[in-house]
Amino acid sequence: MPSPFPGMDPYLEHPELWPALHHWLIIEIARFLSPQLRPKYLVSVEVRMYEMADDDLSIGIPDVNVIGRQTATELITSNVAVAAAPAQPLTVTLPVPFTIREGYLEIRERETKELITVIEILSPTNKRTGKGRQMYEEKREEILGSRTHLIEIDLLRRGRKMPVIGNDVESHYRVLVCRGNRRPRADLYAFNLQNPMPAFPLPLRSGDTEPVINLQELFTQIYDIASYDLKIDYRNWEVIPALSEADTIWAEAWLRDRGLRD
Repeated sequence: MPSPFPGMDPYLEHPELWPALHHWLIIEIARFLSPQLRPKYLVSVEVRMYEMADDDLSIGIPDVNVIGRQTATELITSNVAVAAAPAQPLTVTLPVPFTIREGYLEIRERETKELITVIEILSPTNKRTGKGRQMYEEKREEILGSRTHLIEIDLLRRGRKMPVIGNDVESHYRVLVCRGNRRPRADLYAFNLQNPMPAFPLPLRSGDTEPVINLQELFTQIYDIASYDLKIDYRNWEVIPALSEADTIWAEAWLRDRGLRD
Protein backbone atom coordinates (compact mmCIF):
# COMPACT_ATOMS: atom_id res chain seq x y z
CA MET A 1 0.00 0.00 0.00
CA PRO A 2 1.63 3.30 -1.09
CA SER A 3 1.26 6.58 0.75
CA PRO A 4 -1.77 8.58 -0.43
CA PHE A 5 0.46 11.61 -1.03
CA PRO A 6 2.41 12.08 -4.29
CA GLY A 7 5.71 12.57 -2.43
CA MET A 8 6.64 13.01 1.22
CA ASP A 9 3.83 12.15 3.64
CA PRO A 10 3.59 15.09 6.10
CA TYR A 11 2.01 12.85 8.75
CA LEU A 12 5.34 11.03 9.04
CA GLU A 13 7.02 14.22 10.28
CA HIS A 14 5.25 13.67 13.63
CA PRO A 15 7.84 13.35 16.45
CA GLU A 16 6.54 9.88 17.31
CA LEU A 17 6.83 8.59 13.73
CA TRP A 18 9.86 10.40 12.34
CA PRO A 19 12.64 8.50 14.23
CA ALA A 20 11.54 5.16 12.78
CA LEU A 21 11.23 6.61 9.26
CA HIS A 22 14.73 8.06 9.58
CA HIS A 23 16.04 4.59 10.50
CA TRP A 24 14.16 2.91 7.65
CA LEU A 25 15.52 5.39 5.09
CA ILE A 26 19.12 4.87 6.21
CA ILE A 27 18.81 1.09 6.06
CA GLU A 28 16.95 0.93 2.75
CA ILE A 29 19.35 3.30 1.00
CA ALA A 30 22.22 1.12 2.22
CA ARG A 31 20.41 -2.04 1.09
CA PHE A 32 19.83 -0.50 -2.33
CA LEU A 33 23.41 0.73 -2.84
CA SER A 34 25.52 -2.07 -1.41
CA PRO A 35 25.03 -4.71 -4.14
CA GLN A 36 25.63 -2.10 -6.87
CA LEU A 37 28.86 -0.81 -5.36
CA ARG A 38 30.52 -4.14 -4.55
CA PRO A 39 33.36 -5.00 -4.71
CA LYS A 40 35.07 -1.61 -5.14
CA TYR A 41 33.11 0.26 -2.48
CA LEU A 42 31.76 -0.57 0.98
CA VAL A 43 28.55 0.94 2.39
CA SER A 44 28.49 1.39 6.16
CA VAL A 45 25.74 2.52 8.53
CA GLU A 46 27.37 4.82 11.08
CA VAL A 47 25.96 6.42 14.23
CA ARG A 48 26.72 9.86 15.67
CA MET A 49 26.07 10.03 19.44
CA TYR A 50 25.94 12.93 21.85
CA GLU A 51 24.19 13.88 25.08
CA MET A 52 21.54 16.55 25.54
CA ALA A 53 19.77 17.88 28.61
CA ASP A 54 17.85 20.78 30.16
CA ASP A 55 16.10 22.93 27.51
CA ASP A 56 17.26 20.54 24.77
CA LEU A 57 14.82 17.95 26.11
CA SER A 58 12.09 19.47 23.96
CA ILE A 59 13.98 19.07 20.68
CA GLY A 60 12.43 16.44 18.45
CA ILE A 61 10.25 15.17 21.27
CA PRO A 62 6.51 15.84 21.79
CA ASP A 63 5.80 19.10 23.65
CA VAL A 64 4.47 17.25 26.70
CA ASN A 65 8.05 17.34 28.00
CA VAL A 66 7.98 21.09 28.53
CA ILE A 67 4.45 21.48 29.88
CA GLY A 68 4.35 22.71 33.45
CA ARG A 69 7.77 24.38 33.60
CA GLN A 70 7.84 27.30 36.03
CA THR A 71 9.13 30.79 35.31
CA ALA A 72 11.80 32.37 37.49
CA THR A 73 9.16 34.51 39.27
CA GLU A 74 7.04 31.45 40.02
CA LEU A 75 10.08 29.64 41.40
CA ILE A 76 10.94 32.53 43.75
CA THR A 77 7.37 32.77 45.01
CA SER A 78 7.22 29.01 45.47
CA ASN A 79 10.48 28.95 47.42
CA VAL A 80 9.30 31.67 49.79
CA ALA A 81 6.11 29.77 50.52
CA VAL A 82 8.03 26.56 51.19
CA ALA A 83 10.41 28.30 53.60
CA ALA A 84 7.50 29.46 55.76
CA ALA A 85 5.78 26.06 55.76
CA PRO A 86 6.76 22.89 57.63
CA ALA A 87 9.59 21.05 55.90
CA GLN A 88 7.95 18.62 53.50
CA PRO A 89 9.54 16.91 50.51
CA LEU A 90 8.62 18.26 47.11
CA THR A 91 8.76 16.45 43.78
CA VAL A 92 11.19 18.22 41.45
CA THR A 93 12.55 17.53 37.98
CA LEU A 94 16.25 17.40 37.23
CA PRO A 95 17.92 18.07 33.82
CA VAL A 96 19.03 14.47 33.32
CA PRO A 97 21.20 14.01 30.20
CA PHE A 98 20.01 11.59 27.54
CA THR A 99 21.81 10.21 24.53
CA ILE A 100 20.89 11.17 20.96
CA ARG A 101 21.76 8.68 18.22
CA GLU A 102 21.73 9.83 14.59
CA GLY A 103 22.40 7.40 11.78
CA TYR A 104 24.11 8.24 8.51
CA LEU A 105 25.86 6.40 5.66
CA GLU A 106 29.48 6.28 4.57
CA ILE A 107 30.74 4.93 1.25
CA ARG A 108 34.44 4.03 1.33
CA GLU A 109 36.77 2.57 -1.25
CA ARG A 110 37.47 -0.97 -0.09
CA GLU A 111 41.19 -1.15 -0.85
CA THR A 112 42.26 2.30 0.37
CA LYS A 113 39.56 2.79 3.08
CA GLU A 114 39.22 6.35 1.76
CA LEU A 115 35.92 8.06 2.54
CA ILE A 116 34.26 8.82 -0.81
CA THR A 117 30.68 9.88 -0.01
CA VAL A 118 28.61 10.70 3.08
CA ILE A 119 24.81 10.49 3.03
CA GLU A 120 23.00 12.42 5.77
CA ILE A 121 19.27 12.50 6.49
CA LEU A 122 18.60 15.53 8.67
CA SER A 123 17.00 15.08 12.09
CA PRO A 124 15.00 17.68 14.08
CA THR A 125 18.06 18.24 16.30
CA ASN A 126 20.12 19.25 13.24
CA LYS A 127 17.64 22.01 12.37
CA ARG A 128 17.28 23.70 15.77
CA THR A 129 19.70 25.75 17.82
CA GLY A 130 21.62 23.52 20.21
CA LYS A 131 24.25 20.83 20.42
CA GLY A 132 22.75 18.72 17.64
CA ARG A 133 22.97 21.54 15.11
CA GLN A 134 26.40 22.58 16.29
CA MET A 135 27.83 19.07 15.92
CA TYR A 136 26.27 18.58 12.50
CA GLU A 137 27.45 21.96 11.21
CA GLU A 138 30.99 21.14 12.35
CA LYS A 139 30.89 17.81 10.52
CA ARG A 140 29.35 19.44 7.45
CA GLU A 141 32.11 22.05 7.32
CA GLU A 142 34.73 19.33 7.68
CA ILE A 143 33.28 17.41 4.73
CA LEU A 144 32.93 20.56 2.60
CA GLY A 145 36.57 21.36 3.29
CA SER A 146 37.65 17.96 1.93
CA ARG A 147 37.23 16.08 -1.37
CA THR A 148 34.47 13.87 0.07
CA HIS A 149 31.10 14.02 -1.68
CA LEU A 150 28.05 14.95 0.44
CA ILE A 151 24.40 14.06 -0.01
CA GLU A 152 22.10 15.87 2.43
CA ILE A 153 18.43 14.86 2.54
CA ASP A 154 15.98 17.18 4.33
CA LEU A 155 12.45 15.78 4.67
CA LEU A 156 11.43 18.01 7.59
CA ARG A 157 9.48 21.24 7.10
CA ARG A 158 10.15 22.50 10.62
CA GLY A 159 13.42 24.11 11.59
CA ARG A 160 16.22 26.17 10.06
CA LYS A 161 17.48 24.85 6.73
CA MET A 162 21.16 24.25 6.14
CA PRO A 163 22.83 27.22 4.44
CA VAL A 164 23.38 27.47 0.70
CA ILE A 165 24.54 30.56 -1.21
CA GLY A 166 23.06 32.12 -4.31
CA ASN A 167 19.63 30.49 -4.35
CA ASP A 168 16.90 31.58 -1.96
CA VAL A 169 14.29 29.16 -3.31
CA GLU A 170 11.66 28.30 -0.72
CA SER A 171 10.51 24.69 -0.58
CA HIS A 172 9.14 22.24 1.96
CA TYR A 173 11.87 19.66 1.35
CA ARG A 174 15.18 19.38 -0.46
CA VAL A 175 18.09 17.15 -1.37
CA LEU A 176 21.60 18.53 -1.75
CA VAL A 177 24.18 16.68 -3.87
CA CYS A 178 27.59 18.25 -3.38
CA ARG A 179 30.51 16.77 -5.31
CA GLY A 180 33.96 17.19 -3.83
CA ASN A 181 35.43 18.18 -7.21
CA ARG A 182 32.80 20.85 -7.95
CA ARG A 183 32.80 22.89 -4.77
CA PRO A 184 31.56 25.46 -4.04
CA ARG A 185 28.87 24.53 -6.58
CA ALA A 186 26.31 21.84 -5.75
CA ASP A 187 23.00 20.48 -7.09
CA LEU A 188 19.92 21.36 -5.04
CA TYR A 189 16.72 19.37 -5.61
CA ALA A 190 13.92 21.48 -4.08
CA PHE A 191 10.41 20.04 -3.88
CA ASN A 192 7.14 20.57 -2.04
CA LEU A 193 4.40 18.51 -0.46
CA GLN A 194 2.60 18.37 -3.80
CA ASN A 195 5.63 16.96 -5.70
CA PRO A 196 7.15 13.49 -5.98
CA MET A 197 10.53 13.06 -4.32
CA PRO A 198 13.48 13.36 -6.72
CA ALA A 199 15.88 10.78 -8.09
CA PHE A 200 19.56 11.76 -7.93
CA PRO A 201 22.96 10.21 -8.64
CA LEU A 202 25.37 8.95 -5.98
CA PRO A 203 28.74 10.69 -6.57
CA LEU A 204 31.71 8.32 -6.72
CA ARG A 205 35.22 8.39 -8.13
CA SER A 206 35.54 9.91 -11.59
CA GLY A 207 34.80 7.38 -14.31
CA ASP A 208 32.80 4.97 -12.14
CA THR A 209 29.16 4.23 -12.87
CA GLU A 210 26.98 6.18 -10.42
CA PRO A 211 23.81 4.50 -9.13
CA VAL A 212 20.68 6.65 -9.17
CA ILE A 213 18.86 6.84 -5.84
CA ASN A 214 15.13 7.07 -6.54
CA LEU A 215 13.99 8.48 -3.21
CA GLN A 216 10.30 8.23 -4.06
CA GLU A 217 10.57 4.55 -4.93
CA LEU A 218 12.44 3.76 -1.72
CA PHE A 219 9.93 5.75 0.33
CA THR A 220 7.03 3.85 -1.23
CA GLN A 221 8.66 0.53 -0.35
CA ILE A 222 9.27 1.66 3.23
CA TYR A 223 5.70 2.91 3.62
CA ASP A 224 4.43 -0.51 2.59
CA ILE A 225 6.90 -2.60 4.63
CA ALA A 226 6.35 -0.53 7.78
CA SER A 227 2.54 -0.64 7.32
CA TYR A 228 2.16 3.09 7.80
CA ASP A 229 -1.29 2.90 6.21
CA LEU A 230 -2.38 0.95 9.32
CA LYS A 231 -0.56 3.27 11.75
CA ILE A 232 -1.80 6.63 10.48
CA ASP A 233 -5.41 7.75 10.96
CA TYR A 234 -5.80 10.18 8.08
CA ARG A 235 -9.45 10.84 9.00
CA ASN A 236 -8.82 12.15 12.50
CA TRP A 237 -5.15 13.06 12.91
CA GLU A 238 -3.81 16.55 12.37
CA VAL A 239 -0.43 17.09 10.74
CA ILE A 240 2.43 17.91 13.15
CA PRO A 241 4.04 20.32 12.49
CA ALA A 242 0.98 22.09 11.10
CA LEU A 243 0.69 22.89 7.42
CA SER A 244 0.02 26.38 6.12
CA GLU A 245 -3.59 27.25 5.42
CA ALA A 246 -3.15 26.76 1.67
CA ASP A 247 -1.35 23.43 2.10
CA THR A 248 -3.98 22.25 4.60
CA ILE A 249 -6.75 22.93 2.08
CA TRP A 250 -4.80 21.08 -0.60
CA ALA A 251 -3.98 18.10 1.64
CA GLU A 252 -7.54 17.67 2.92
CA ALA A 253 -8.93 17.82 -0.63
CA TRP A 254 -6.27 15.33 -1.78
CA LEU A 255 -7.22 12.91 1.01
CA ARG A 256 -10.95 13.34 0.39
CA ASP A 257 -10.48 12.42 -3.27
CA ARG A 258 -8.90 9.14 -2.08
CA GLY A 259 -11.62 8.39 0.46
CA LEU A 260 -9.42 9.14 3.47
CA ARG A 261 -11.23 12.29 4.68
CA ASP A 262 -14.91 12.92 5.26
